[in-house]
Amino acid sequence: MAENFRGRKGIIIGGGASGLMAAITAAEQGAAVTVIEHTARPGKKILSTGNGKCNLTNLYMDPSFYRSDEKGFWGTAIRNFPPKAAVAFFRNLGVLTMDRGGYVYPMSGQAQTVLDALLRGAKRAGVKIVTGCEVEKAGRKKEHFEVTTNLGTFTGDFLILACGSKAAKATGSDGSGYELAKQFGHRIIKPLPALVQLRCEGDLLPKASGVRVDALVSIQTADGKTAAKDRGELQITDYGISGIPVFQVSRYAAKLLDQKKKVLASLNFLPDLDETKVRYLLREQREVLSGETAEDFLSGIFNKKLASVLLKAAKIQTDKKAGLLTSEELERLGATIREFKIPVKETNPFEQAQICTGGVDTAEIEAETMQSKRVPGLYIVGELLDVDGICGGYNLQWAWSSGYAAGCHVAAGIVPGYLKNSRAAGKTMTFSGAEGNRTQGKQERKKHTYDPDQSAHTSRGPRGRGHKEKGGKASKSR
Repeated sequence: MAENFRGRKGIIIGGGASGLMAAITAAEQGAAVTVIEHTARPGKKILSTGNGKCNLTNLYMDPSFYRSDEKGFWGTAIRNFPPKAAVAFFRNLGVLTMDRGGYVYPMSGQAQTVLDALLRGAKRAGVKIVTGCEVEKAGRKKEHFEVTTNLGTFTGDFLILACGSKAAKATGSDGSGYELAKQFGHRIIKPLPALVQLRCEGDLLPKASGVRVDALVSIQTADGKTAAKDRGELQITDYGISGIPVFQVSRYAAKLLDQKKKVLASLNFLPDLDETKVRYLLREQREVLSGETAEDFLSGIFNKKLASVLLKAAKIQTDKKAGLLTSEELERLGATIREFKIPVKETNPFEQAQICTGGVDTAEIEAETMQSKRVPGLYIVGELLDVDGICGGYNLQWAWSSGYAAGCHVAAGIVPGYLKNSRAAGKTMTFSGAEGNRTQGKQERKKHTYDPDQSAHTSRGPRGRGHKEKGGKASKSR
């Protein structure tokens, strides 16, 4: 039988989503827990999620929604603490949730509700939270851990690193957790911005800055191979492209760019129509608006700013009469509409990324407990690990699941069936479809995202609550 840790005390570095979940879970099961947070208030990043509404989980799960160098690592933790368990956890903290086609939000529509509930739960469980506490060094000495900070030295029987990644530094994620993990001998897979905007070359597309349009966004290498693709509301900016589909494929662009490879974004502005149907549409439009200018001829299909850009890219004069457009010009225009290619020079920086790809190598972590395979009693959770999810509540679900796994183990030990008396009891996870009933009815999921790790298109939930581009920055929706 596994050792029983009940009555032990421990330290959690990081008061974000995963850290607070681990703290509450461990404390409720008998551990004395101290959370060390270097900012003035814990959980600041939670406030920026879901455009301030906190998309705290998603009832629809699929293996392709998470990425890691170690395939499937994340699955065990999420099976043990699935979305329904997260909903039950927050209900126990007094938070009612609403299901919007699988996307789960607090009924209040405010992320502050979720953070307040976590802090209330931590207080109720007896968790001690120390803010403004900067960690200087951490290590294991004989049978306990010692963490030296600007506010003194803390000791504990276990240590949980929940420090976050390098994404969105203003919310407290400064990358310091990577250095702490290194001190314990862990390998770090290079962190790169993910769920982030892409900066592109050229001055033609920026002329349509501010336009939002449904599009299929593909990330391609110089030889034309597709690394990833996703469809949704594309936002054209003065520096490049943004929006949900760009965020979903950005990790692949970041990795290719880091490998010094040439990266292209191929934009299909009529993703529902194949080449033949686009050709027919343009010819029909030419007949209907034969006496109008080419710009007016196309503006009946696209935003006028985008129409002008597409015509210029196809080398068609905007003031030419639509009826005089040749078949060759229409062919060029159709090809431009379906494959508008633009070189990607870089991602936006970590400060504007929602999460990172990379982090602590999960091959060195026990999938069921989040315990280090190198250092007994050390646990690593949340964004600090090499696990990143797509938009839609998946990264917060990973925070809840990984934090719960660590919190359970440090407090109660891990034995077969250890979840029987927990909130996750009886809540199994299947990855072939939506979980549970929808308040708005079960929905047919469109197959949009191409993940090369899966070698197929994978289904994902509906969109409709995209990012708003403001001053070159996208508001957050994890």
